[in-house]
Amino acid sequence: MGISAIDRGRATWWGVGAVLAAAVLFVVYSFVGTFVFGVFIYYSTRPVYRRIRRRIPQPSIAAGVAIFALALPAMVLVAYALLIVADQVSTLAGNGVFDPTDLPGVDRELLESVSDPEVLLAMDWQQYMTADTLQSVLDSLSGAIDTIALLGTALIHLFVMLALAFYLLRDGSRLWRYVVRYADQGGVAEAYGRAIDRDYNSIFFGNILNAVLTGTIGVIVYSVLNVVAPQGAAIPAAALVGLLAGAASLIPIVGMKLVYFPVGIFMAGRAVALGATETLWFVLLFALASFVVVDTIPDLVLRPYVSGRSLHVGAVMVAYTLGPLLFGWYGIFLLPMLLVLVVHFVRIVLPELISGTEIKPYAVDPSYLTVDEPFVYGDVESADGGTADGPSDASVGSGGQEEA
Repeated sequence: MGISAIDRGRATWWGVGAVLAAAVLFVVYSFVGTFVFGVFIYYSTRPVYRRIRRRIPQPSIAAGVAIFALALPAMVLVAYALLIVADQVSTLAGNGVFDPTDLPGVDRELLESVSDPEVLLAMDWQQYMTADTLQSVLDSLSGAIDTIALLGTALIHLFVMLALAFYLLRDGSRLWRYVVRYADQGGVAEAYGRAIDRDYNSIFFGNILNAVLTGTIGVIVYSVLNVVAPQGAAIPAAALVGLLAGAASLIPIVGMKLVYFPVGIFMAGRAVALGATETLWFVLLFALASFVVVDTIPDLVLRPYVSGRSLHVGAVMVAYTLGPLLFGWYGIFLLPMLLVLVVHFVRIVLPELISGTEIKPYAVDPSYLTVDEPFVYGDVESADGGTADGPSDASVGSGGQEEA
């Protein structure tokens, strides 16, 4: 009687656990794009958070500074770059399928004035800071209920993204200690988590963040360059060229040169064909800005943080390409995440599952026995005065580099 009663009780609790797990999975599936982007923000800000922790010992304050003083302004800049691209795509498409002016309360004049850097630079902002102007804005918003609802939904998603990143920064070490305490067997969870964390850092902080920042810088730089462009010598579809440059930065070796080299050659050929050789200085300015500001500076800033990459370049490129096609806009984050999970499961766990032996990471990769520093959990001081945080703190430094 005792054994059967215990079995029934355990089975009941396993059933409750399965229902709760299914409910959590349903919530994550329903808002998968929001959660995936929140993970991207976490990995993008984690190196900065670790540096802030060296000077601000309180994790909540350090995480807040990393999120609201750095990540949020960067997201606003990216959103403005996307607004410029949206206006240009709408113009090129002839107000067809993709037309932001279809939104209530958004007209063509408003979109063009906000998305044109030249108009913004010449705008007298004091004339808009009056009571009559503010009242007219409120009146227009009151008649655009759909737009308000859309903005409200977007703000809710933004709040969830930032909250997820904030609590992962602050409490990620606690979550990892809990997982290792109850799920680790023979160190396999530690090895699996460390490998995943290292490659997530490479994918999110290295590749995708580099592409996002490069695309944003390209859109803004090229749009501003067109402000001073001579007549007939402007960069064609400047915002799209900048966006494509950011996307091309995901391609190994050549990167965004696949974009701005042909554009520069086209602009030089156009100037020669039209007999406007006096405008070649602008072509030279475009090439210089592309190489220094758009290409070299983001690469120099982020490249030192990208190391320890263990994924095949071709597989990562396929994930970047097929992800948006399979899942939508968030696929560029989701499919590489799935790729990392699968690759390290096959590398660390699957061989011993097939052989039927005890799962031990060093049976798959003996290098785990030769780590100079022990694996560290929680927020502790590292050797260089920084903080260790998360599943790869001992093996990945404050910038994401593998330490000897």
